[in-house]
Amino acid sequence: MPTSRFTAARLHPVIKALIRILWVSSLAATIAGCSEQTPKTSTATPVGNSPSAAKTANGETIAWREHIIDDAELAGFALSGSDGLVVGDIDGDGWEDIVSVHESDSEYDSSTFDPDYVPDAEGHVRIAFRQADSFSWENITLAEGSDVPAPEDVDIADVNGDGLLDVVVAAELSHLIYLQNPGQSLARQGAAWPRLILPMTQGNGSYIRVFFGDLNNDGQVEIIAANKGAQRPGPQDYARATPVSFYSFDGDPLAPNSWKETVLGMYSIPQNSQTFDLDSDGDLDILVGTRGESRLAWFENRSDEQGFEFVEHAIGIVGGVASGFNLEYDDVNGDGRIDIITAVGTATLPSTLAWLEQPEHKDSPWLSHAIGTIAPDTVTGIALADIDGDGDGDYFVGSYSSGPREVDGESSETGIDNALGRLAWFENLGAGADWKRHDVSRRKRGMFDKFVVRDVDVDGDIDIYGTRGNSFPYDGVFWLEQRRSQSEQPSFIPAREHESPEMVLPSH
Repeated sequence: MPTSRFTAARLHPVIKALIRILWVSSLAATIAGCSEQTPKTSTATPVGNSPSAAKTANGETIAWREHIIDDAELAGFALSGSDGLVVGDIDGDGWEDIVSVHESDSEYDSSTFDPDYVPDAEGHVRIAFRQADSFSWENITLAEGSDVPAPEDVDIADVNGDGLLDVVVAAELSHLIYLQNPGQSLARQGAAWPRLILPMTQGNGSYIRVFFGDLNNDGQVEIIAANKGAQRPGPQDYARATPVSFYSFDGDPLAPNSWKETVLGMYSIPQNSQTFDLDSDGDLDILVGTRGESRLAWFENRSDEQGFEFVEHAIGIVGGVASGFNLEYDDVNGDGRIDIITAVGTATLPSTLAWLEQPEHKDSPWLSHAIGTIAPDTVTGIALADIDGDGDGDYFVGSYSSGPREVDGESSETGIDNALGRLAWFENLGAGADWKRHDVSRRKRGMFDKFVVRDVDVDGDIDIYGTRGNSFPYDGVFWLEQRRSQSEQPSFIPAREHESPEMVLPSH
């Protein structure tokens, strides 16, 4: 097996002190500037019913129509808690399919790791096979129950080199599980996929994000995952460290003894370990986000076929703090360096979508530039796309509702000034310096966690795949069709006649 070598580089104490002094005032000023784009008073018309003000580069109105791909009604059982999804051609028919995870858990009754704890969440991993030349899908269950207790995330790659896409799932109540594609026709027929729970992860914490990546460019992928320790971390969990690791194998990936864990670092509630070539040198680096420490770091990849080597760099942010649950990447200001797009904020200031400017030198501070806020709704799902077709990067976002997950009742948690389920996008008005928010929909219940950008209907504009949770029986997988018209149209056309109510914008 390859050897592993690691070194760490931290910010100079003086720089860290400067950042701590500056970030609160800087972020406050930034958000104050963004608030000019946020309506000061609510409108009598719910967001989704309001006429769209978004325009393409040639003046057409942009609106969105929702289509359901998978939900409880289509599944025939209580499918709920939809979270991660990934898109790829699973059955080799030339059409991309969708692999999605559904945690089926609205209680979140697991806390600090207990070796005697038995997960009771059902959990489902589903595949939606796209029907050729149509906008319909055939849904099957790939895994369920104790194999995937409260699954949170999923990724796909050809692991065993047979030309077929395999699956890895992060289960928030227990472990990582690898599922091997049995063959194109068998996959579509619903045949059982051979599977392995990675033994060093079983019952050993809580896995919330997972990624495949060939870290040393040897043609064989590794699994990269953060162990956040517990599904619902308590004070004692914030005071301990759990690992961000990668998992490599030698031999048969279905054999337990083939796998080896290499720990990159230990953090308080690590919740992301995303792969991306941040320094543009041709290999995959690893971006870490921690909830407990409210910070980002990245591991510079210096690996080769002889072994793995990573160097850790702190991402010290001037103008905010970030825990990095979702990250996007783009050279926003055109300086040739990749920037990070994520939610920034503090406990006392709104969650704000911002881009973090990569510095010229690796260990210098990153400057935070606000894109906009959807407060009191919180930025969670993020997707980069040229929505209006003008050649630059816009950002589609989704939020978490904070009220009851299974009822739309009137309560103090579902008023217009509470965190609700919103869809919106930020139009780039030029070089990342100016932005305009376009609200799409705002419902009492919705957890919009993950988006994948595609031209689903092959009409030349950007559509969006997504998952929705916190909304049973409306949880599941959907796609948003971008609709362009010369005439006025409502911002959002829902797929269902009966839905969680559309709400107006907040009153301030």
